[in-house]
Amino acid sequence: MISVFNFTFVPWFRSVAPYIHKFRNQTFVVGVVGEAIAAGKLQSLAQDLAMIQSMGVKIVLVHGFRPQVNEQLRAKGHAARFSHGMRITDEVALDCAQEAAGQLRYEIEAAFSQGLPNTPMAGATVRVISGNFITARPVGILDGIDFQHSGLVRKVDTAGITRVLDMGALLLLSPFGFSITGEAFNLTMEEVATSVAMALQADKLVFVTESPGIRVHPFEPEGEDNPVDTELPLAQAEKLLAELPRPNAPSDTAFYLQHCVKACKGGVERSHIIPYAVDGSILLEVYVHDGIGTMVVDEKLESLREATADDVGGILQLIEPFERDGTLVKRGRTEIERDVGNYTVIEHDGVIFACAALYPYPEARTAEMAAVTVSPDAQGQGDGERVLKRIEQRARAAGLESIFVLTTRTMHWFLKRGFVQMDPDWLPEARKRKYNWDRKSQVLVKRL
Repeated sequence: MISVFNFTFVPWFRSVAPYIHKFRNQTFVVGVVGEAIAAGKLQSLAQDLAMIQSMGVKIVLVHGFRPQVNEQLRAKGHAARFSHGMRITDEVALDCAQEAAGQLRYEIEAAFSQGLPNTPMAGATVRVISGNFITARPVGILDGIDFQHSGLVRKVDTAGITRVLDMGALLLLSPFGFSITGEAFNLTMEEVATSVAMALQADKLVFVTESPGIRVHPFEPEGEDNPVDTELPLAQAEKLLAELPRPNAPSDTAFYLQHCVKACKGGVERSHIIPYAVDGSILLEVYVHDGIGTMVVDEKLESLREATADDVGGILQLIEPFERDGTLVKRGRTEIERDVGNYTVIEHDGVIFACAALYPYPEARTAEMAAVTVSPDAQGQGDGERVLKRIEQRARAAGLESIFVLTTRTMHWFLKRGFVQMDPDWLPEARKRKYNWDRKSQVLVKRL
């Protein structure tokens, strides 16, 4: 039993440790929909956020309260009204929002103050601080609709928030803001979280939502043939957003995506949409390679891209040392020039730092990822994972179901990223005929 535990725990911990190191001292803004709290997920969310904070991450938590306000309105016999994806906040709705915000703040602070008994964070102290860090302005009248006490973020007190985070506290924000004259405005959680993330230039913006993420085929029904797209480059996300109708409800595909795109364009490198229905979804998204939801990422697309004929010399220079020591199979200039369109590269200031090629076998619904190389000067910075993600995207876009690699020395790196070892007989017939039985390369496969 112990040997089985060791076999699973050790590779798991080795795969998680680089992320723990990478995210230390980074800032995450986490927006949690009120539906998650209504569904009884607060305790587990508090536990997970406490663990993340204990690993050195600075956290701003913004809670939503859409169902809680609706419940208060129903109790008063008052109808909830929405337009343009926002609540129309009259006097009654404002009172309900203030009551709901007060109650939720109390519940959230209580959840973090219990020492999280019978959890990995038992005995831990999580200091929660909240306050008037958001200055707001009225939405006003849109398309003839008076939004009354609904507001938009005018200013974020970045210096005040930074001081709180530097104290080691978790900052809790309700979707409320106040004007310079002291007038209260009901805001949306999504806009507050996005505005704070941009103001802080946070490393991550994470929305914990009703949505599982953005589907690979967003205009088709969900199902096994339409899984969640785990990573969307910013340019692709912008293109998709332009094709989608204007969102009016959280169930609309564009509802959270619009905020993720805005955040990335505003300097937040990565923004995420993850489901609260999956236990531990924040941990799975942040500390597991493939994640569980959708990550919109500003990868500085001028550096992560498909190769052109101008990159042949740089690719040759990058892979030549690895061909010489036997890590890679030798490829000549003619072969690389012929196949350059198959390559993805990472380039900075004219120098190629990483590359990989994708060779499809459409009849078998798979493709080989070959010539996977990262410069020794850039190893440990995540470039290998960035190239792998882009290759996976290209394979999915081509309608393929898996990718495979042949390797003699880097098996462990691929196993940590979801590949499994297969017998060479698994290979497509066309690739099997070219398999070098003397080299005895291991065949590793990843399902997409």
